[in-house]
Amino acid sequence: MPRRSFLLFTFYLFTATAFAQNPKPKLVVGLVVDQMRWDYLYRFNALYGDGGFRRLLKEGFSSENNLIPYMPTYTAVGHTTIYTGSVPAFSGIVGNNWFDKTTGRGVYCTDDSTVLTVGNPGSRAGKMSPANMWVTTVGDELRLSNNFKSKVIGIALKDRGAILPAGHSANAAYWYDAGKWITSTHYVAVLPTWVDQFNAKDLAAKYMSQDWNTLLPMNQYYLSTEDNKPYEGAIKGESTVTFPHRLSAIPDSSKYESFRTTPFANTFTFDFAKAAIENESLGQNTVTDFLAVSISSTDYIGHAFGPNSVEIEDTYLRLDKDIADFLQYLDARLGKGNYTFFLSADHAVAHIPAFLAEHKIPGGNFEDADIRRELNQMIEKDFGVRNAVQSLQNYQVYLNSNELERQGKDIDAVKKAVIKTLKAKPFIIAAFETDKLMLTTLPEPQKTMMINGFNPKRSGDIQFTLKPGYFDGGVKGTTHGLWNPYDAHIPCVFFGWGVKKGKTSRETYMTDIAPTIAALLQIQMPSGSVGKVITELIK
Repeated sequence: MPRRSFLLFTFYLFTATAFAQNPKPKLVVGLVVDQMRWDYLYRFNALYGDGGFRRLLKEGFSSENNLIPYMPTYTAVGHTTIYTGSVPAFSGIVGNNWFDKTTGRGVYCTDDSTVLTVGNPGSRAGKMSPANMWVTTVGDELRLSNNFKSKVIGIALKDRGAILPAGHSANAAYWYDAGKWITSTHYVAVLPTWVDQFNAKDLAAKYMSQDWNTLLPMNQYYLSTEDNKPYEGAIKGESTVTFPHRLSAIPDSSKYESFRTTPFANTFTFDFAKAAIENESLGQNTVTDFLAVSISSTDYIGHAFGPNSVEIEDTYLRLDKDIADFLQYLDARLGKGNYTFFLSADHAVAHIPAFLAEHKIPGGNFEDADIRRELNQMIEKDFGVRNAVQSLQNYQVYLNSNELERQGKDIDAVKKAVIKTLKAKPFIIAAFETDKLMLTTLPEPQKTMMINGFNPKRSGDIQFTLKPGYFDGGVKGTTHGLWNPYDAHIPCVFFGWGVKKGKTSRETYMTDIAPTIAALLQIQMPSGSVGKVITELIK
């Protein structure tokens, strides 16, 4: 055989053998960092170690211009979209909360009165399931692809961060309640023994017995504003907003709730993720398993202290170490190159308006309750109907159309009056009827994001838009939820099995993550997926 032909034959034989030995990853791990802005990948990069964020960027593939294609940019919607490739118009998850006009009550995204709490008797925190989500997740599709042989598990402090990613057919989803990991009867009737044993360690209390000091000397936090700011919110049980945070002094009555707003709760989440991998033998299956992990404390800390705080910088330095440790654990447990890992976020976050004001940057805040009160007073005065605005959330107004009709009122006139009142606010740019979105003059990408976020059965009657830097919330801390890049530009990094090294600066979207995972695994994309495969990253 000629030398060239021999070399080609050897190459093809090696490739075929390697593929046959490792045709799919043993485990897919999704890591969603709640409220992580894309710029955190690089803002703190000089202080990161080599094994965490830097390793992911160096050895993985980063979509640098990855955007959320809908609004509102909230936690439940983000977690749903990452794992379904869908948008609220199809998924039904239009916010963390919404108003149900058929029942006249507010709805929480994972509420389910038909199930019971498992793991903390007497608590209502487990009456949750994915029933309100209308579409499948990539985990559901993975289980469908092999007659439910794959194990799929979701883990997060927040119930919505565990339940919605895991999907309808998941083997388990676990979330945090008063120091324990719990679930619901949607998944199991009793907790597995290993979860009971983990809870018995009471690790949350042990973590809270230490104080939160900065990881580095304070003078090295040069990327953050000074520590003591009046517009920062305090951890529950503390009276100050400065380091050191005396967690050990927080009363027992508050410690388990306060734990959420510490970086140690992130470590605690990784502790539990490792226990799940070991005790459920994830990655030891004859088919690919799936673990969806959400890091929630970054959101609690971010809301309280803001993205320019020492607390956030310190939290991400600690998270970098946690990620490095977790990747090393996966290497040792499963072997390098035997698992696929991706990092993203459910949304990003705005700067605190008072911080912006210090630097002559525009911004501000208002309270939904004040606008609702004003609108109801106007409608009662002009149309004679009390409490016509049933709810105001997700930057939308929900009208009591049934009552207006019953009293013979001109609903179109009421809507016009509401829109006029909203437009009179100096921080509101536009207001319009949601079912007339297609006919409304709005700039892109705002218009498409609102169309993707509009669901006729669950959205409000009237939407309003704000000047950049403004949001609904109090004077302390910050929030998210809007179309702006500070809320909608998020990290998207793939790493490990099947992933090329590299990056792209073309626009990609949160909806692209699930179909890309589906393409890697050669399975059907989820039932409501509208995303496209990020082909550049597939090896």
